[in-house]
Amino acid sequence: MKHLLVGLFLFFSLVAQCELVTDSILIQSHYRTFSYNQPGGDIAGGSLMFVMHGSGGTSSDMIKRTTKLEAMAAREKLLVVYPNGYQHYWNECRKYATSAANKENIDENAFFEAMIKYFHDKFKIDLHKIFAAGFSGGGQMAYKLGLTMPGKVKAITAVVANMPDAASCDCELAGRPLPVLIINGTADNVNPYNGGEMFVNNSSYGVVRSTENTFAYWSTLAGYTGAPAKELLPDTDTTDQKIIEKYIYTGSNKPTVSLLKVIGGKHDYPGDIDVYMYAWEFFRSVK
Repeated sequence: MKHLLVGLFLFFSLVAQCELVTDSILIQSHYRTFSYNQPGGDIAGGSLMFVMHGSGGTSSDMIKRTTKLEAMAAREKLLVVYPNGYQHYWNECRKYATSAANKENIDENAFFEAMIKYFHDKFKIDLHKIFAAGFSGGGQMAYKLGLTMPGKVKAITAVVANMPDAASCDCELAGRPLPVLIINGTADNVNPYNGGEMFVNNSSYGVVRSTENTFAYWSTLAGYTGAPAKELLPDTDTTDQKIIEKYIYTGSNKPTVSLLKVIGGKHDYPGDIDVYMYAWEFFRSVK
């Protein structure tokens, strides 16, 4: 009987931790929505990690990708939040994006600032432990947060995304360094690894920098010179025909800047790592 009660307690605790909550905040006369799993315990003083979907996607796309992350979130005092873009898109820094979010100049900064306040008021998360990761268009949104809200966001991860070049960027850049992780594939036909014109649904989104130049932007901003350290990550998935080279700059009193170069990677996820677990390990290591 005792074992049964313990089993039932653990079961209901797990269910409570996995209760998905969806809410909204009124921004610019639009109700902006987001989802998160109700914490199973006290997370006061813990971290918040935004995970952002790609262009045309939804928060549910990302929830499917973070099962391992969610499984350890309570232990890490981590709250993972899945915002929804405006009509499935973000108003990031790409001047020539054709989505309604861009054309209507939706105030994304106000949305993210309001969510940060919402979760601080509700769960007392640490305002100095706010992180952002995104895939594709969500990666572009992560860049925007790093470029325009470095005082609010401590570190970012961008997956299959390069920054727009100067002529294609409509953000006012704060020019402040912060920890950045970039994960890009060399065979990406949407977000070209070597830079150039970017197309989404057959529409040009302007020109993006190369991955190397995007990496260089953040590492130079952080004060690094010379070549980064390099290592080859273990090829844990030999079926995906991809390998990952890791490049990293670390230094005393400087933010870490890292690039995972996915050799053979397309506009997708590598099989050798769990991207969002890897991003969290990167985030939790930053000072």
